[in-house]
Amino acid sequence: MRVPLSWLREYVDVAADATPEDVLASLVSVGFEEEDVHGFDLTGPIVVGRVVEFVEEPQSNGKTIRWCQVDVGDAHGGVRGIVCGARNFFEGDKVVVTLPGAVLPGPFPIAARKTYGHVSDGMIASAKELGLGDEHSGILRLAELGLDPEVGTDAIALLGLDDVAVEINVTPDRGYALSLRGVAREYAHATGGALRDPGLRDFDELEQPTGGFPVAVADENPIRGNVGASEFVVRIVRDVDPSRPTPPWMVARLTLAGIRSLGVLIDITNYVMLELGNPIHGYDLDKLQGGITVRRAAEGEKLTTLDGKERTLSAEDLLITDESGPIGLAGVMGGGTTEMSDATRNVLIEAAIFDTVSIARTARRHKLPSEASKRFERGVDPLIPFVAARRVADLMVQLAGGTLDTETGGALFAEVFVASVPLPRGFVSGLIGVDYAEAEITGALEMIGCEVAATDDGWDVIPPTWRPDLTDKWTLAEEVARITGYDRIPSVLPVPPSGRGFTPSQHGRRRVANTLAAAGYVETPSFGFTTEEQNDLHGSASGAHLPSIRIANPLDGQAPFLRRSLVPGLLQVAHRNVSRGFTDLSLFETGSVFLPESGVAYGTDVVPAATARPDADTLAALDAAIPPQPRHVAVLLTGNRVAKQPGQPAEPFDVGDALDAARTIAAAAGVEIEVAQGQRAALHPGRTAVLSVRGTEIGYAGELLPAVAEAADLPGRVVVAELDLDALLELAGERVVAGSLSGYPAATQDVSLVVDAGVPAAAVRAALREGAGELLESLRLVDDYRGPGLPEGSKSLTFALRFRADDRTLTAAEATDAKLAGVAVAAERFGAALRE
Repeated sequence: MRVPLSWLREYVDVAADATPEDVLASLVSVGFEEEDVHGFDLTGPIVVGRVVEFVEEPQSNGKTIRWCQVDVGDAHGGVRGIVCGARNFFEGDKVVVTLPGAVLPGPFPIAARKTYGHVSDGMIASAKELGLGDEHSGILRLAELGLDPEVGTDAIALLGLDDVAVEINVTPDRGYALSLRGVAREYAHATGGALRDPGLRDFDELEQPTGGFPVAVADENPIRGNVGASEFVVRIVRDVDPSRPTPPWMVARLTLAGIRSLGVLIDITNYVMLELGNPIHGYDLDKLQGGITVRRAAEGEKLTTLDGKERTLSAEDLLITDESGPIGLAGVMGGGTTEMSDATRNVLIEAAIFDTVSIARTARRHKLPSEASKRFERGVDPLIPFVAARRVADLMVQLAGGTLDTETGGALFAEVFVASVPLPRGFVSGLIGVDYAEAEITGALEMIGCEVAATDDGWDVIPPTWRPDLTDKWTLAEEVARITGYDRIPSVLPVPPSGRGFTPSQHGRRRVANTLAAAGYVETPSFGFTTEEQNDLHGSASGAHLPSIRIANPLDGQAPFLRRSLVPGLLQVAHRNVSRGFTDLSLFETGSVFLPESGVAYGTDVVPAATARPDADTLAALDAAIPPQPRHVAVLLTGNRVAKQPGQPAEPFDVGDALDAARTIAAAAGVEIEVAQGQRAALHPGRTAVLSVRGTEIGYAGELLPAVAEAADLPGRVVVAELDLDALLELAGERVVAGSLSGYPAATQDVSLVVDAGVPAAAVRAALREGAGELLESLRLVDDYRGPGLPEGSKSLTFALRFRADDRTLTAAEATDAKLAGVAVAAERFGAALRE
């Protein structure tokens, strides 16, 4: 909301020396957000001049200019010669002259300059050049504005161009502040200045006609049980002159408020909307056919609005109609058939109260936000339409030469009833944390317009009609805190209980993330939304369809499902980086995945109260309403592990790097993973590993199928790994302090075992480890041979073993016995034989 200060001063006392920043500071103190300060961005000398004479001079380019002699007053150099290209002024006209040294919006500095064979000593200005409008309608003639000032008068002050506006952000619950009336009231609260409420007029003074123009509300489909229009006031002004100019002070105020001047009749309706907060619509009375009826649209009905667009209506849209059909979208935008124009002579003024939900839905359905809908959907004071309609009528009489018809008009209205709100004694202090005196509480509420009556246990409070947001004791407590000052609320940080810190799982997650980052991977959090196809491809080993959670109101309609895997998000991040030239990528992400169970319905209608902690049954019901959400960790690598350099060819990432990443994660978690060959729908057969810990599968690693990588717009090889981090940390258990290192030397031996080619190397390795016992310190596979010298369908696996004891130096015989014990277990389980 932009608030011109000259306008604000009409309704509340503002100190003469108050700067825009001072006004903003006062408004911020009562809960508004400071946005900006707006002015006309021009400086003088800009004065009133009189065209003494001019000579029209045709030019070789086909243009005719006027060489003018303009009297700007003795104080500004008397008569000056000025070149002007406009032709809409005459000798004797008083105009606005910008003299050398002036700066117009742009910025556009004015200087004496030679042009068309003359030295032009200034410029005769148009309204657009002064910032008073967007249209180049020629030179601004002061007589057309009803002004006849002395030559040499300061035109900046004359036209209101010295005014400034402060802009504040008004939150949706405070729609009353989308008006000068509301902002003036809040400024009075902040500073104690005297308020002159423009909305206070006696009903008898308004001289409201009781009939003569038929008005009806036929709402057969009310929203939320309310009729679409609870109040509808009609006034008629006859014999207006729409060609009259809008006064400069009104144009200046509208411009500063962010509204373009569109002619005196429309300007008046916009002015009163900003002044009182009630949107007003004016109709050309002579274009109306019969009376006005407010009703719902028929499904598919058509209406051409003021912006020239034909709109197909919904049965929920509230319409203003006459006997010809729809003539406006109620509370949003009028129709083109009855709009006011230069030919309008008689005006019907409409001031109404429309249902907030209905207006909000219509504005969003038609993507048609307007100044009117912004106010109606937040709530308009139900006592203001009579005042607003009469205010518009008075201005049309004063500024457009019309005559108020006191016999013909109409009004439909319901009794305004505002329910009282009980406010218990002690509630405000207990909620806000400030020890308020009872007089402070009642005084703050009465200041904002509430009626306060004492009761045995507190007060009954009737909010003012312009505050539909005050509905309960919490909103009343907020008003007390706002009016008495937010600075009184203590800033006290809660003290955490001693001995508490991260949980073991939090420590584990942070340790894994820090380890990956230290190893050179870049963490790239992504949105948890994807498609059903990506969930099926990456969320299951076989690629078969699995249930996914669909979001009711997704951010992206093309990705409405919650992810079952982190890989789709990493693929999107990789694609974005590759498209920008970053081709060597090592990425990782930790985050939740959503794994609904087949046949289980999720979601609940249970909404626990915010005033107390939910009980155990409620919490259990809420937990049962959401799917399992384990936390996973995933890595993606593409491009080169080692960049090409002199003497060194590029080394691309391969599946071994994905396995190394998995081992890095496992080491950070405190477990050792087992690797076995596997298959997944999205991964290359033969380059896919299943990852397990002590026989429990916890993830996979492998190379994406070329077709999958190509579908993600990723060139070359892409390898990934994904592990269930929660399961990994649970299997790791509590971390223990590492034992001391043995000072005795190690004994190393190798063993080559011949097994069936289908036996996983990880299984043979596990058997060796189990049989070798506690003396075995490390065991790793160093060779997998398949070829001549071996039986068909078999392979030779060579392992390097290292043995060590804590209390002695092992003999070769002890190491050999331990090795052969491991070989015996492998032979028993897999028929392994020592390779000769």
